[in-house]
Amino acid sequence: MKMSSINCKREEVDAQEELTIKEELNNKIKEQKIVIDELSNLKKNRIVYTQQPNSNIFFLADKGETLSSCKKELDTMTKEYQDL
Repeated sequence: MKMSSINCKREEVDAQEELTIKEELNNKIKEQKIVIDELSNLKKNRIVYTQQPNSNIFFLADKGETLSSCKKELDTMTKEYQDL
């Protein structure tokens, strides 16, 4: 009887963790969609900078390449979300 209740609690914890992961991923997907929309609506003469990972340093970037990269990242996140 004790093992059954432990297994049940583990399943509940696993389900909660999966839900939390799904929510976080969903929020990242929403953010990425906003970034793509903002990049798509920039005027041609606007300058785009990208932030280096784990840093406060920004570098000049090509708008088209940045948009393409963001779209690929969104596709990857969407596929990951669907797999959950």
